[in-house]
Formats: sequence, structure tokens, C-alpha cells
Amino acid sequence: MAILSTIVSIFYVILLVVVLLLVIADNSPTPNKLAWILILAAFPVLGLVLYFLVGFSIREKWKYEKRHESSLKVFMEQRTPELSDLIYGDGGDLVDERWRPLVKLLSGPMSRAHCGNSYEIITKGERKLELLLQDLAAARHSIHVEYFHFGNDEAARKIKELLMQKAREGVQVRFIYERLANFPIPSRYYYEMKKAGVQIVRYKGPHGGLLSHVTTLNYRDHRKIMLIDGKIGYTGGMNIAKRYAVGIRNGIWRDTHIRVAGPVVAQMQTAFLVDWKFSTKQLLDQPVYYPQVPAAGGLLMQVATSGPMGEFRVIMQAILRIFSESRRYVYVQTPYFIPNEPLGAALRNAALAGVDVRLIIPRWDDVNFIVTLASRSYISDLLAAGVKVYFYEKGFMHAKTVVADDEVCSIGSTNLDIRSFEQDFEINAFIYDRDMAVRIRDCFLDDLSGCSQVFPDEWAKRPATVRFAESFARLFSPLL
Repeated sequence: MAILSTIVSIFYVILLVVVLLLVIADNSPTPNKLAWILILAAFPVLGLVLYFLVGFSIREKWKYEKRHESSLKVFMEQRTPELSDLIYGDGGDLVDERWRPLVKLLSGPMSRAHCGNSYEIITKGERKLELLLQDLAAARHSIHVEYFHFGNDEAARKIKELLMQKAREGVQVRFIYERLANFPIPSRYYYEMKKAGVQIVRYKGPHGGLLSHVTTLNYRDHRKIMLIDGKIGYTGGMNIAKRYAVGIRNGIWRDTHIRVAGPVVAQMQTAFLVDWKFSTKQLLDQPVYYPQVPAAGGLLMQVATSGPMGEFRVIMQAILRIFSESRRYVYVQTPYFIPNEPLGAALRNAALAGVDVRLIIPRWDDVNFIVTLASRSYISDLLAAGVKVYFYEKGFMHAKTVVADDEVCSIGSTNLDIRSFEQDFEINAFIYDRDMAVRIRDCFLDDLSGCSQVFPDEWAKRPATVRFAESFARLFSPLL
């Protein structure tokens, strides 16, 4: 028994050392590495378990990068030539010179600035459900659905039943769901959809074994996409669940979504079809998925995606540029505020330069008090620089919007936290339109009526124990 115990101890020490070497060798940001080293040193057993659950990324991340690059390359190479004018567009000449570098930054195989789009901003769950039911009922060829969370409640079941009905009518219905966010939902829920003809897959599909499933839990499909016939698209912060209409026990669930029609929907279609190829190995590049869409309005817009692969974090860099280039104001809403250093510095620098910088965050996180504590640890530095910080008091603030100078705005799935920037698969719409920016600005100002402002003198009076708890939680920011 003593020999066995000694062998186990030696094996454990070797494993711990190997993991520490892997952490050090990983070229992730230094705060991430320091956080893992701290966890492994303070909680060796728990730290090893957590690392293999959510931190072990070298092998899997490399595999995902290659698979995603392959999916994108094959898709863009094999798509029919006549799609070029639909996927590629350039609205650079229509953008103020100050924002043209932002357009260029976001431009890529799937993202060009397209004009000729119409839109509706959606801030209430009832309105989104009403519009979705109308658009889905009118679908004739294809419905593509990709959601971080698609609930098992009255609201979601209305959408589910309609998807099943359309599949029975012969409409091609494809559904990508995120496995971890929908874990409590029983398998029969999805089986019913499959039986009705809905093509449904988990994001990224099977990986060949339990270990591979475990080591990819940290990569989540946080996107929210609904596409009807390649002509109408929805994206933003809203998932499919009844809380968007009925609220939660503490009040309303405040969120922002957008419905668009026009040429830019082709970008959203490409994003979905690449994810479909990524998850199923099935390439769908037929022209029918890219119908000729006439100009529906005057909105100039481009759609960007990001994820835990590649060298650059495009959405984060775009938001950073908006902060840095703002001259009069920049208003931000986010449910989870755990910025990396560049984002935090950009907000502080803008405020110090005289820009009116305002941030709305929830008073409490909806599920994780550690996230709330970590988020609050950043507030003092913001206040010292002149950033105006507000707690949303009417319920839970889940909107993810940025608007600056009545000229540019962003609506999407990306939170201002390290997880969204580094680990999650996200999608955001970037819009270069005065009327749209003014409407997002006005939504923000309306939300201020349900907020309480955080003042530096009052914030400094927090008990020392609270400040310590916030600082301790901040150590784990890269992992939250």
C-alpha cells in the first residue's frame, strides 16, 4: 500500500510539473498563464481537473484552427464564381474617412461593407418572437438556425414547432446548437426535431472520444443567427427563451437584437454555412443559398465573426478601434465586463482625452457571483479616469452594444470580457449609419433611467473585505 501511494504521489508530481511546463510554454497572454499557475499552486488537485476541462488547449486548439481554416478555404474556393458580387462588396467610399480603417480591419473573405440594407432594432423579446414567427411562416426554401441557447419553454417551443412544420413542408431547416449551454435539455427534444426533418447538429460535431469532448468544453458557440431564405437575417444578443418576454424574478431581461434584409445577409449566410461545414463536413455552396437580393434600404453594414483560432481577434480589435477613434462620446452596454488590458486602457484613455465615456453593466450577474466580483474590480480605475459607470437596476442587462459619435455602432453576441475575446465563437454587426447610431444612442440614454450611477466617493467607501474579494476574483479573470 505504501509503495502504491508513493507511485501515485510521484505520478501526480510529474503530471503537475508537465502541466505547469505546458502553461509556461503556451503563448497565451501572460495574465492567463499567471492565473493558471496560481490555481495550480494553490489548489493542485482541483487545478489539474480544471486545466484539463477548460484550459488544455494546445492540441485541440491547433486541430480546430486547421479544421476551421480548411472549412473556410474549401468553401471560398469551391463556391461558384457568380457569388463574388454577392459576398464581396465595398462600401468604403461611403464611410467617413475616420472609420475607413475600421472597415478595412474587419474586411475579409466573409466581411465586406454592404450598403442597401434595411433593419429593425429589437429591444423586446415579444417583438422578436412576433417577427420570427412571421418570417419563419413565410419561408419557402431554407431556414438556418444557430443559437447559443435555444430553450425548452413556451417561447422556444413555438419556434420549434414552426421549424418542424416547415421541415415537413419541404423547407430545408438546419439547426446548430451549442452543447454546454443546452445541457439540461433532454435528447428527445432534439430527436423530435430530427424526426420531423430538421437537420440538427451540435456545434463542431463529434471529436472521437470522451477526452476530446472534455478538453473542448472551453470553446463555446456563442453566436445567435437566424436566416430565412438567404434574404432575412437576425443577430444580436438575444437567445431563444421566454425570459426575453416575461423577464426574471428581479425584473426585465433587457437585450438588443437586429433584423436585417438586403445584400449583407449573404455575409451572415456564409458565416452559418462555414459553421455547418465545420460541424458536419458538408459543403453547401450552391447559388440557391445566395439569392439575388435587391437593395432594401440605405443601411451600410458589415458582419464580422471571431473565435479561438488564428492570430487576430477581429471583433475585439474593431471595438478597440471604436474606443480609440471616438471624439465626442462612446456608450457601451455589456452583461459581463472583464476587459483585457488593451480594452480597459482604451476606455480610460478616451475618457482622459475628454470623450464622454459611459458604461452600463448589470448590478448582479445572472448566474455567477464570481464574475460580478471580478467585474467590479475594474470600476475604480475607470472612475478615476472619468468613465461614467452605471448599474442597471430594472432587471438584467444582457445587451451588447457600442455606439460612438452618432456615426458608428456595433450590435452582436460579443461581451466585453476575456472569454468572448479569446474562447467563444462570436458574431457582431458593425453599422456605419447616422440614423442607426442615433437610435442605438437613444436606446442607451433611455436605459439610463433604469440605472444608478456609480460615484467615485461612494465607491471608495466599500468595506475592505469586499474590495479584497473583488481583487481575489480578478485573479481568475482570464478563466471566467
